[in-house]
Amino acid sequence: MALALYQRDDCHLCDAALAVLAEAGVPAFESVWIDGDAALEARYGTRVPVLRDEDSGLELAWPFDALAVRALLGST
Repeated sequence: MALALYQRDDCHLCDAALAVLAEAGVPAFESVWIDGDAALEARYGTRVPVLRDEDSGLELAWPFDALAVRALLGST
């Protein structure tokens, strides 16, 4: 499973999402910064933070909790 957290600079919700990922015990993920990328801003701009399983395409848009993250981890 390849997880990516789509986020923005200076985003307090993104900071909260990082805490949720730690609580859920997510082993590894890639941080993807959408700022300055027109395509990513169009896709995720109003939804960040978004946790995405790059392999399956499943996404969790904020707000999510540790239970939802664990469910995503177990769904693939």
